[in-house]
Amino acid sequence: MSFTSLLEILTDHGQFKDMARHLSRAEAKLAVFGLTDGLKPYWWSALAVSGQSQCLIITRDELSAKGIAKDLALFVPAEEILLFYGQEFVPYQVFAKGREAVSQRIRTLTKLVLEKPSFVIATPEAFCQKLMPNRVFRSALLTITRGQSLDRDELARRLVELGYERVELVEAPGQFALRGSLVDVFPPNHLKPVRVDFFDEEIDSLRYFDEENQRTIEMIAEVVISPAEETLLPAGGQEKAVTELREKWQEAVRRLQKLKKKAAIQELNQKMEQLLEQLEQGIKPENLERFQPFFYPDQETILAYFSTPPVVLLDEPQVLWDKWLHYEQERGEAFVELLETGKVLPGQEKLYAETEAIKGILARHRVVAFASLPQKLELVNPEGIVHVQAKTMHPFLGKIDLFRDDVAHWKGQHYSVVLVVGSREQGEQLKELLMEHGIEGVIKDELTTRVYPGQVVILVGHWRQGFDYPALKLAVITEKEIFGQRTSSRRSRASSQAGVKISSLTDLQEGDYVVHTQHGIGRYLGVQRLEVGGVYRDYLHIQYRGADRLYVPIDQIDLIQKYIGAEGQPPRLNKLGGSEWTRVKNRVKASVRDMAEELIKLYAARETAIGHAFSPDSPWQQEFESQFPYTETPDQLRAIDEVKRDMEKPKPMDRLLCGDVGYGKTEVALRAAFKAVSDGKQVAVLVPTTVLAQQHYHTFRERMASFPVTIGLLSRFRTPKEQAEVIRGLKNGAVDIVIGTHRLLSPDVSFKDLGLLIIDEEQRFGVAHKEKLKQLRQNIDVLTLTATPIPRTLHMALSGVRDMSIIDTPPEDRYPVQTYVVEYHPELIRNAIRRELGRGGQVYYIHNRIMDLEKVAVEVKELVPEARVALAHGQMKENELEDVMLAFVEGEYDVLVSTTIIENGLDIPNVNTLIVNNADHLGLAQLYQLRGRVGRSNRLAYAYFTFEPNKVVNQVAQKRLNAIKEFTEFGSGFKIAMRDLEIRGAGNLLGPEQHGQILAVGFEMYCRLLEEAIEAAKGIKAVEKKEEKEMAAIELAVSAYLPDDYISQSGFKMEMYRRLADARTVTEVDEVDEELFDRFGELPPPARHLLRIATLRVMATELGIKRIGQTAQEVIIEASPAFPLKGEKLILLAQAFPRKLSFSTAGGLTIKFKTGELQEEGLLEGLERLLNEMKNLASPAAG
Repeated sequence: MSFTSLLEILTDHGQFKDMARHLSRAEAKLAVFGLTDGLKPYWWSALAVSGQSQCLIITRDELSAKGIAKDLALFVPAEEILLFYGQEFVPYQVFAKGREAVSQRIRTLTKLVLEKPSFVIATPEAFCQKLMPNRVFRSALLTITRGQSLDRDELARRLVELGYERVELVEAPGQFALRGSLVDVFPPNHLKPVRVDFFDEEIDSLRYFDEENQRTIEMIAEVVISPAEETLLPAGGQEKAVTELREKWQEAVRRLQKLKKKAAIQELNQKMEQLLEQLEQGIKPENLERFQPFFYPDQETILAYFSTPPVVLLDEPQVLWDKWLHYEQERGEAFVELLETGKVLPGQEKLYAETEAIKGILARHRVVAFASLPQKLELVNPEGIVHVQAKTMHPFLGKIDLFRDDVAHWKGQHYSVVLVVGSREQGEQLKELLMEHGIEGVIKDELTTRVYPGQVVILVGHWRQGFDYPALKLAVITEKEIFGQRTSSRRSRASSQAGVKISSLTDLQEGDYVVHTQHGIGRYLGVQRLEVGGVYRDYLHIQYRGADRLYVPIDQIDLIQKYIGAEGQPPRLNKLGGSEWTRVKNRVKASVRDMAEELIKLYAARETAIGHAFSPDSPWQQEFESQFPYTETPDQLRAIDEVKRDMEKPKPMDRLLCGDVGYGKTEVALRAAFKAVSDGKQVAVLVPTTVLAQQHYHTFRERMASFPVTIGLLSRFRTPKEQAEVIRGLKNGAVDIVIGTHRLLSPDVSFKDLGLLIIDEEQRFGVAHKEKLKQLRQNIDVLTLTATPIPRTLHMALSGVRDMSIIDTPPEDRYPVQTYVVEYHPELIRNAIRRELGRGGQVYYIHNRIMDLEKVAVEVKELVPEARVALAHGQMKENELEDVMLAFVEGEYDVLVSTTIIENGLDIPNVNTLIVNNADHLGLAQLYQLRGRVGRSNRLAYAYFTFEPNKVVNQVAQKRLNAIKEFTEFGSGFKIAMRDLEIRGAGNLLGPEQHGQILAVGFEMYCRLLEEAIEAAKGIKAVEKKEEKEMAAIELAVSAYLPDDYISQSGFKMEMYRRLADARTVTEVDEVDEELFDRFGELPPPARHLLRIATLRVMATELGIKRIGQTAQEVIIEASPAFPLKGEKLILLAQAFPRKLSFSTAGGLTIKFKTGELQEEGLLEGLERLLNEMKNLASPAAG
């Protein structure tokens, strides 16, 4: 969308021309007073477009930057607008940190160096942080082109220098991988990773690929690879930096000696010795940016990265000045404290420009200060001041008559009137509304022609705030101002159709537990290549109880599944040859059979039950839905459609809606509730906690405020009198919707005409409550909500007996959570809490030992005396815990010190800092879930996973810390983290007994048994199912496997073996062939043989061949009765291969194919020719 013609109204105006004329002079300084927040981006866009000048906007924080970027995108292409946020300085031993923020900064710096974007929007923190010199960054950019001569190992060495980490599989920015002739790399300045394919020492091809499925997206001719980190080791001349580091080290030690801090000296010495040793060995130390001032005394700000000096636009300069002063004071105090504890060296503070230095930097540039009110400016001394008379658009809050009168007034004054809406549909509704009042409006997606005086134009786009600008005779009104709601686009990422797929073998590692269909649970010890009869093949090596070992041929891989159970609960190994596994399997079979029969019975009863068939959507329903302030995600729309279809049927609905907190389940429930109320039915919303009841109550009231719907709340936070009134209203029909805890299930609660029951997190209710629910839900529609993920395999197993809708598309407007795995230090905690409190936010502080919790809360209070600290844990009385949680939700506390019981269903957007003590004691799934509690708003969130300093961690904790490190830096391990949650989700859905059965046989085996039990209960006999041919056995003396030097990642290798074993068509084998070539390059002979044998297996099966075996001089083909060649056709076959074939019919047809001295390639080729000839003769065309 582009509204560029609107800019012409401004660029023709005298005040704007004066400003533009002033700015033609280098180092010009101006002030513009009176512009509203809605007007500023309009002026800035006009400035960039008219003067062809690049602009650096400095604004108060990330939230403001993002809003400005959206407004600017109305006038300039979105790719011309770059964001530049601050990078937190953590002076402690950081074990790992999330790369999202660094990647975004590098993306901005690279684009700034290579192109001339119109705008960079920076925060004050980002502006004062110094960078390594532009010349160093520019020289670090690596350009590679197709056809270029380049040594593969030299490229890998260069990537390491640029801060890339070598991995087996590239999934995130900052990673690279080597595989044969291929180098995969994910530069932060690209949205997709790049695959470089070498032919000898020449680059044969360059292509973007998808990091999810690793397949090629498009071919490219050239790629520029940026550094993966902001601070690189200088190419040479580190001696000076090392000398200065030694001097500052000694200075710091002398200071600590005076303060008699022996422990701090010891810690500092240890860290500095390690740092200098790494530098002397040419190894780049972790967190090198902390020491940047020593390596680059000529550090620069972002201004130096512009190709030509930009115009600096200060958004509310006094706010910026105050922030810089505050940062300087806070950093200064913290730095003194850090010096006195040996955490930093003198000189490290030079990483930031001080306020006087900022003034000096601005003095050398053209600067325009924009402030809404006239004020004295500290940062610049303006030579000219422009006073603009304009005002923020007043809100109409749905008062359409008032809105119509104002529009008519503006038209009479020959104003251009611009109405901005979020979507074309909303534009159509607004146009209709204006027509009803005699005002004609024109809808435009783009505005390339000028708006003339007296015209009303409806634009589809985003404008944060409207304004009335008399000098231009221009009025801009946003949808928020007209209807009292915000317009926002909640774009979504692509999502799967249903549930979360548990991939079984791709991440299988040595030591993991596996399930063999016939032999039970064992431990996988890796793939072993064995020579049998002079032929090499891969086998899965599995250890069972005692000294038992099993070697499974790779073509039987379909008998193996990864054991997926609960985190931290290893299963018991089975014994080979014993009856234990059969007994366990039979027990689980009996259990799932009973459950399947019960499910089928319930489903059948629901199918025949008579309920209420709700009417199709009314105009009110459409109006209600149009007031949703976001664009629905595809998942949401599908779920809404499924729920409405169920409601419109005469049988009672019983649907489960699954999706994480914040994914939009509540909106689906709201629409269902409104549909029920529109049909004169009552709705009950049952939630497990008082706090959730309160949250839902506020949400329902807010969304339905414009409609005559009466909503009641039943919980202990209501007085007995208020409760009695709601109960009376439910009985006589005065209350349409009631939201409540288990209080709703009390005997004194009855309904006049209940039509819909919405249950949130049913698994959290007790047995007695569930029994009451059973009675309540008879013959009415039921929608159950859950935030626990349901695995896709279970979703499929239950299809046809349980109606489920799944929303797994997250809103894209969220910031990533900036995550650190870091040693615990009180100063770190203090700074993190103070920074969050400074921006009006709240903090979760997790410590998972109840006995120490009060002590921790006292420590937090001592560290940050101004913070209001609350305590929460599972051993508190339910009422007491709920009171604390509600007080925290309503902002009465700043910091919640708690165990891991943080309310799962609670959505508190104001909590954007998470601190986890002793993170190495928690499982990855727990940490993943905890981290999901923050970052739920459009504000940058922080998570600190801390561990004790200088602690010797045991092997298990070290492994966990490494997993957390990978997860933090690259998001890897996400699937593993999801597993525990999914198993929990399965347990929640099916009940505790079935959770135990899942753990007994592993998740995949359980799903398989469940599917079989459901089919049996439905009466689908095995013979009724589509007959699947048994695959032909191919036993040839040919070495066929995937070599380690071709694919080193065992998990992926297993997945390829599994796909070949599962292949039922030649096309499926070809797809594996294409993927291997795309991802790993030219196939080596053993891999080629493997694919050719898989093709032969498919062809032989299609021809009705049972087995192809081999002796010294011939291949023996055993045909089944279904073999299509008989009599004359066999003669024709023999004629096609003279003196090569002989036939025997004793005990079934056997064909012998003489191969003589044929080697592997020749043997496979001969067999392919033979099977193709058989296929040709079997075709109808052959007569």
